Amino acid sequence: MLVTFSTARYSDIMLFGDVAKQLLHLMGHSGTIPGAILAADVPHALQRLQRALESAGGPDGAEPTGDGEARHISLKQRALPLVELLQSAVTNQSDVTWK
Repeated sequence: MLVTFSTARYSDIMLFGDVAKQLLHLMGHSGTIPGAILAADVPHALQRLQRALESAGGPDGAEPTGDGEARHISLKQRALPLVELLQSAVTNQSDVTWK
């Protein structure tokens, strides 16, 4: 399953369902799909997500294998497009929805 996040004045982003639910929980949301965060609540959700990602630690990027393929992409790296979408929503005072 793919989850599409949307806000005004920013491109939609898609995340795999398991990653999207994990990030929603880190933002303090129940993880239900579809869902929304009102513009007034987006700054707090972004702050919670950023704190959780910082405290999670771990590698910031992909771990190369001997044959040149990446083995692991951290949650922090996977969250980057969502963090940027949330930052845009804060700047534009826009709601964020996902389905």
